[in-house]
Amino acid sequence: MVLNNIEKLLEKYENGETTLKEEQQLKSYFSQETVEPHLEMYKPMFAYFSVNQQEQFTKEVPLKTKRNFNYKWISVAAVAVLLIGFYFKSATKNDLGTYDDPQLAYNEVVKSLNMISTNFNKGTATVGYLDELNKGTKTLGYLNEIENTRNIIFKPINK
Repeated sequence: MVLNNIEKLLEKYENGETTLKEEQQLKSYFSQETVEPHLEMYKPMFAYFSVNQQEQFTKEVPLKTKRNFNYKWISVAAVAVLLIGFYFKSATKNDLGTYDDPQLAYNEVVKSLNMISTNFNKGTATVGYLDELNKGTKTLGYLNEIENTRNIIFKPINK
């Protein structure tokens, strides 16, 4: 009777129709010392499953790769930048652009402001087309009035 049950379970197992409880019955049967001779070929397979079930993976899996960044080169670059900065700082003369004569300083400021003014006026001349654009958008405002009138007459349906 037990042999018939094991053979039926093996057939279901080969078809992939067994439950976990039935597979456990097969494992316990094939873990015995004595197994029917025509079923001996299944014993190593179920023995492997039993041993394999108790194995555990113990190595640590790194999820992020570590970036090794060499900070020595950053310090070398920082020192080089500082040395270049100190060299150019000492190479320039300490002329701050000041004038001793107030009239001469005033004339230079007036000259600079005139130059800024002329360049600024050149830039604003090209912006004059924006006035035309504003006129166009005002005429488009009449479309809103038409839309409002249409809404009053036809009363839109809210869904």
